[in-house]
Amino acid sequence: MTDNNLNDDWWKQAVVYQIYPRSFKDANGDGLGDIPGITSKMQYLRELGIDAIWLSPFYPSDLADGGYDIIDYRNVDPRLGTMQDFDAMVSAAHQEGIKVIVDIVPNHTANKHAWFLEALAAGRGSTARERYIFKEGSGPNGEFPPNDWQSLFGGPAWERVEDGQWYLHIFAKEQPDLNWNNPEVHEEFKKTLRFWSDHGTDGFRVDVAHGLAKKLDGASMKDLSRWTVHDSLSHDGTHPLWDRAQVHDIYREWRQVFNEYNPPRFAVGEAWVVPEHQYLYASPDELGQVFNFEFAIANWFSQDFRTAIRDGLQAAKSSGSTATWVMSNHDVPRHPSRYGLPQAPSKATHQLPKDWVLRDGTTYEENRELGTRRARAAILMETALPGSVYIYQGEELGLFEVPNIPWDRLEDPTPFRTRGRYTEKGRDGCRVPLPWNSQDAPHEASWDSRFGTGASFGFSPSDATAGSQSADPHLPQPLWYKDFAVDVEQQDPTSMLSLYKACLSHRAALLTSAHNTSVTWLDEGDEVIAYTRQAADNSGYTAIASITNFGKNAVALPEGDLILSSIQLDDPALLPQDASAWIGIK
Repeated sequence: MTDNNLNDDWWKQAVVYQIYPRSFKDANGDGLGDIPGITSKMQYLRELGIDAIWLSPFYPSDLADGGYDIIDYRNVDPRLGTMQDFDAMVSAAHQEGIKVIVDIVPNHTANKHAWFLEALAAGRGSTARERYIFKEGSGPNGEFPPNDWQSLFGGPAWERVEDGQWYLHIFAKEQPDLNWNNPEVHEEFKKTLRFWSDHGTDGFRVDVAHGLAKKLDGASMKDLSRWTVHDSLSHDGTHPLWDRAQVHDIYREWRQVFNEYNPPRFAVGEAWVVPEHQYLYASPDELGQVFNFEFAIANWFSQDFRTAIRDGLQAAKSSGSTATWVMSNHDVPRHPSRYGLPQAPSKATHQLPKDWVLRDGTTYEENRELGTRRARAAILMETALPGSVYIYQGEELGLFEVPNIPWDRLEDPTPFRTRGRYTEKGRDGCRVPLPWNSQDAPHEASWDSRFGTGASFGFSPSDATAGSQSADPHLPQPLWYKDFAVDVEQQDPTSMLSLYKACLSHRAALLTSAHNTSVTWLDEGDEVIAYTRQAADNSGYTAIASITNFGKNAVALPEGDLILSSIQLDDPALLPQDASAWIGIK
């Protein structure tokens, strides 16, 4: 167990590893990652040096949106295991000193959830329909949607049911939005929070945390059309769908549930809101933490990261919490690819990388050497910061985005629904199953020599069922994965995996154990991000300096001991472009 996890407020300085269960490790050979697969890799996770794992949804689902369309909030998808498997996984994690965080999706259910099926059967005016947002349509016979809102996955945000009413779905039509003005919804989710807490869960990641409180009454649906579903960054709190003040009443209720446990459970909110509102979600009276997505959307410009860091630290200070830092997750192109593509400011998040993915990685040159160099520099810059670091599975291997997955193998609904068919390729490129064993390399497939069949780099066992061959992974793995397999990187002291282990080990020993979250900025010029943190008392240092050079010219490092650098330095006193170093100051 890390020393940090001995504290009740472990989450304030935690390193959290996000697991996308279907792509982490397959234990039974069906080509899908599962809960027993996660259990089998607990030693790997402990040796990496993390404090906690966060599991993306593993609940029963038809996978209309990667598991975020939940049929049963208090069970495990039978394709991924059983509740007994979940309990065994939690036990194994806790034995290794690792906390467990699970995803909670409170904005919507699946359209096959028992409540929604009941609502369809019960009809207009029923108490069952009051749990969701049903409205009459427009037009002489209600044949048109209540208004012209477009869902985040494309097409109308309203779906008509058999008796003529329409229900709201901000996402896919398989994800009807819940009505959080209904007391039953409040009570149901409190039961769910207690259920997973009673099964040993230590915390929760809250999906679409800013979207629960909606106000659709008191104005005509036509009048509400002056707002759009896509505009979630409301500064004044008047948007009928997003970031309304009433959402904080919900999280204050949840805090009472969290505090029923010893130590109290914690939560981190996925809230795409303006920076000046983030702190409200992270209040100790509410969730405790909120994601700082400015770090994840930053291009490789010093000013982007400086702004993200300053805003994140200020939001944490305002909330009385700690900041969060994340470069990749299951929704965005992997950052080594982003950093290796041409860097250009854009109004839309990741506009250039998404265009590159849409065209199968052919529109721009992906400089993998440069992307890797920048990703190595970034992890030093990130892990030296105070607060919690969220690592997405595979980033510790330096995996790149897989942009050229054949279109007929895609699983994400985004390519086929978001803003029209084939205008965005989606998120599957960062969800490809992990490579564990280079010796289990697949053979080149005749249908596409870039991907393989017949083996899975150790993702699935080769003798899963009575010696039979495992099924191919649910998403195809590129053949270049062989060079990034865990067994290869474990033997290479210069690999990305070795660098991550070194970062997390030094972070724990030198910084986290100091129990100090202050930052002192160093003035090293516009193209350098440099700051110091107080060092642990027993470290032999008074401070640790982190320096990242974005500029073309090498910069002088502060006097002190070179603890770690993202690349081998030709001159230990100079830091070249696209590199980071930690210096111990006595």
